[in-house]
Amino acid sequence: MTDRPGAGILVDSNVLLDLFTEDATWAAWSEARLAEAFDAGQVVINPIVYAEISVAFERVEDLDAALPERLGREDLPWEAGFLAGKCFLDYRRRGGTRRSPLPDFYIGAHAAVTGRALLTRDSSRYRTQLPSLTLISP
Repeated sequence: MTDRPGAGILVDSNVLLDLFTEDATWAAWSEARLAEAFDAGQVVINPIVYAEISVAFERVEDLDAALPERLGREDLPWEAGFLAGKCFLDYRRRGGTRRSPLPDFYIGAHAAVTGRALLTRDSSRYRTQLPSLTLISP
């Protein structure tokens, strides 16, 4: 858990995966934005982001060693679960066909209910479902 919930930036998994996989298109952008985030203050991930980035590693110890030391870990707020469910319901009512966007909504809802900005490359769904969320995106 972080010291000051409600401040700083929540990092989406795509940004960290860009770095871990040395993505030719996005690694430089993600590295620069993450460095700016650290310069600005507190930066955190949650268990969903941790799970999503784990696919790039064979062992938990390797993942933990790869994560920046300054990167905080924060539990998911119950209110974010409620908001994520409402976002998913609205998404489906609007004709969304993807069956499993709920983790994305949970990540965005976590940032929203804690007053954090979200550092992500995938802003379109967040802009639609969480229009008041501050996004750091291309």
